[in-house]
Amino acid sequence: MAKKGKKHTSTPENMPILHPHAAGIDVGAEEHWVCVPADRDAQPIQKFSAFTCDLPRLADWLKACGITTIAMESTGVYWIPLFQILETRGFAVALVNARHVKNVPGRPTTDRWDGRWLQKLQSYGLLAPSFRPPEDMCQLRSLLRYRENLIHMTVKHLQHMQKSLDHMHLHLHHVMSDVTGVTGMGIIRAMVAGERDPRPLATSRDSRIQSDQDTMAKALEEDRPAQVFTLTQSLELSDFTQQQIAACDQAIERVLGTFDALVALDAHPLPPPTTAHRQPPRHAPAFDLRSHLYRITGVDLTQVPG
Repeated sequence: MAKKGKKHTSTPENMPILHPHAAGIDVGAEEHWVCVPADRDAQPIQKFSAFTCDLPRLADWLKACGITTIAMESTGVYWIPLFQILETRGFAVALVNARHVKNVPGRPTTDRWDGRWLQKLQSYGLLAPSFRPPEDMCQLRSLLRYRENLIHMTVKHLQHMQKSLDHMHLHLHHVMSDVTGVTGMGIIRAMVAGERDPRPLATSRDSRIQSDQDTMAKALEEDRPAQVFTLTQSLELSDFTQQQIAACDQAIERVLGTFDALVALDAHPLPPPTTAHRQPPRHAPAFDLRSHLYRITGVDLTQVPG
């Protein structure tokens, strides 16, 4: 049986208008289509360039048309500079999820009329704005996301190092639980520096490793020394990424220092942790994050179950 297509019905024109001073913007990478009510301008639909110098002109035109609220779709990252300028100018900007707008029947098929469609839905109060945190929180969120990407890059470099060791027939992962630990990284750095004799390399073995020195020396007998080049490259990339993470931690700490304090650490000191770690977890920030969280929120978030 042939599948029946969905029947699209237009929005009723007799619906009550909740926001008479609403505008709609179809955000694009190179241009923005802006629509205001038909009685505000001789050309209610206008096109503006996405260049930074043209965004204030867009805001001025909306002010001249008496607009108070604006609806736009969250298209990639192109909406961010426009959103910030409009919010600074005092507009109530509703950032709408594109999926929610798509589910409303009657949407036009051309980009030129998308702004008109958003303006109509916003005037009827049919669009729910997405949550947008304050600017300082957005800056912190961007840094945290960037730091997470750096950590993923570090993991990739460590995986490349492990692959180079496998190609060299070095069975380090058979004699130690973590090749990227202190002993493993010490052996890798010595090999990159030019050491090839398994016996001196095995002497750097940590006392907590269960495998003895002779077994570790056997695991360090290499077969393809040409792979040292790729091992060196991966090690250098890993070290560089670690430096970038350290610089990112400094930027995160500076942003956290600008947040208002809910609790004064002098009057209410940070309670001691319930669990004691011998060393901080891997990829943990290189600063006292507990104190910042406790100062900003008034709760030691690191001790909350889950």
